Amino acid sequence: MATLPISPYMIFTREQWAALRDSEPMTLTYEELLTLQGIDYELSIDEVEDIYLPLSRLLSYYVHARASRQSVLMRFLNQGVQKIPFIIGIAGSVSVGKSTTARVLQALLSRWKENTRVSLVTTDGFLYPNATLEEKGIMLKKGFPQSYDIKRLLQFVTDIKSGKDRVEVPRYSHLVYDIIPNEYDIVEQPDILILEGLNVLQSGMDYPSEKPRIFVSDFVDFSIYVDAEEQLLEDWYISRFMKFRQGAFTNPRSYFKSFSGLSEKDAMKTAKTIWREINRKNLRKNILPTKERANLILHKREGHSVDFVRLRK
Repeated sequence: MATLPISPYMIFTREQWAALRDSEPMTLTYEELLTLQGIDYELSIDEVEDIYLPLSRLLSYYVHARASRQSVLMRFLNQGVQKIPFIIGIAGSVSVGKSTTARVLQALLSRWKENTRVSLVTTDGFLYPNATLEEKGIMLKKGFPQSYDIKRLLQFVTDIKSGKDRVEVPRYSHLVYDIIPNEYDIVEQPDILILEGLNVLQSGMDYPSEKPRIFVSDFVDFSIYVDAEEQLLEDWYISRFMKFRQGAFTNPRSYFKSFSGLSEKDAMKTAKTIWREINRKNLRKNILPTKERANLILHKREGHSVDFVRLRK
């Protein structure tokens, strides 16, 4: 008799996972879903009900369990309970839909009956400014580990986990493709922080200076990796690029304004080149190897719908 391979994950089909929703209520309307979905796919009610409501239910158990452990520790220390945010990390490739996953979870978790405060931060704000990337000669490595100000990112998550009242996040503009000087978003002691980005689960990162002894993932309480086959990721990236070419790229302030004037054929060629020379290399070398560190993996099929879920035991 053949033996099943040993794995640290339990695997659920879409139907099996959907059944774990139990009585978790649907708190989002169709109109609200329209504001949460990505540019390149429609987010259906079925997707939220089958995938995200069971996940919301699971996360509620994790959050309450962590709060109980924190309460026990404070009683042992004879100290009052300190509010320490629960951090959810969301990782995955460019174009896989991390941002949509993060926005949907933020909307659902913030509507728990406890009136939970949920903040969403992307690691884009911790990229070095373009001028610094140019100076370092790594502009074409933007999104790779060495393009991030890792010390600043680590200080941010350290401050969050220390219970600091107000923590600044540098503001990043996707329109100008750069950090906005002297502009910040403020995170004020949320109950839950969702941290989304390519590098959330990375460790042993290839920085030109001495490697850090601690990593962002050390501060994450529950991690999610959004996964899909490489060909789908490429197709989704090209589709998104072509839509941006007719939309955001036409803005005179857009960093990618020059792409809006390309013919459809040249635009397709450019998108494929960017994917294969930059994003695919980053995926294979730095992002995909982090997948098995995640607590939960959402695997997508065509149409951005999740076909199975892997949950760490």
